[in-house]
Amino acid sequence: MSVHLDVIQVINGRPVIKGTADFSVKHKMTLKATSANWSEKFTVSKARTTGAGKGVHVKLSATSGGGTKPTVHFQQGHTLDSAASGTVSYKTSTIAPKKINPKAKTSYRYTFTKAGYSPGKVSYASAAYRCDNYYGSTRGSRSGCAIPEAPTGVSMVGLARIDEGIRKLRSRGGHAGDPNGGKPLHWMINKRQENANRRAVCPRTVPADMRRAGRTSCDEYPFASTYEGGTHLPANQRGITWVKVQENKSQGGRITAWRGQMHVMDHDPFYVIA
Repeated sequence: MSVHLDVIQVINGRPVIKGTADFSVKHKMTLKATSANWSEKFTVSKARTTGAGKGVHVKLSATSGGGTKPTVHFQQGHTLDSAASGTVSYKTSTIAPKKINPKAKTSYRYTFTKAGYSPGKVSYASAAYRCDNYYGSTRGSRSGCAIPEAPTGVSMVGLARIDEGIRKLRSRGGHAGDPNGGKPLHWMINKRQENANRRAVCPRTVPADMRRAGRTSCDEYPFASTYEGGTHLPANQRGITWVKVQENKSQGGRITAWRGQMHVMDHDPFYVIA
């Protein structure tokens, strides 16, 4: 973030700009897939100043929501005449199993002071994050946090027929979920609609040649468990592949593991690697 300050002095009841200060702040927030507590590092650059811009003191505070509390560790009152660094530690209240906390952002608030000049304030927000224990059970917690707007990726590489089917579709121009230029898919938690999506594209009868080959399971792409599944995309953007039952089960296991590790929830974007 880039921050600009006008250093103002009130003269005869009127505000007069006596100088400026410009600095930048760089944040690095590292969430954890296995904990709802995490940390952030930030650096405040040395300010570029004009006139009375030197000697401005800065204090920083942070607030959040969604059950998460940030605590700032910083040399409060630091002058912008030199660079500085600090951290923010995040603690989240215990999350019950199957619970998804609301999305939240960190609001950073800076207060600027200099003797003889008017105080000033500026604020901005972080990217949105979300913590959950959706995959937890009464016997254990699987709490963790993610930035939901940042797409993750699930790999189908090594699932021979499924992988091949997706790559063939992409070679024909069906690039939904393709990390190389396509738009992301969006996960859907709605079993009823998932089943309807699958029925809409998978024939009830297995073709004779596929039955003879032992490929009796219909694999649809985009997945039925996405908002792009079923017939939501044009026919040239979707397809099905007949695979062996075990390959479809292996795919299900991969998707389940990926969702738990990446905390993928309803409407979250993702790509499919094939």
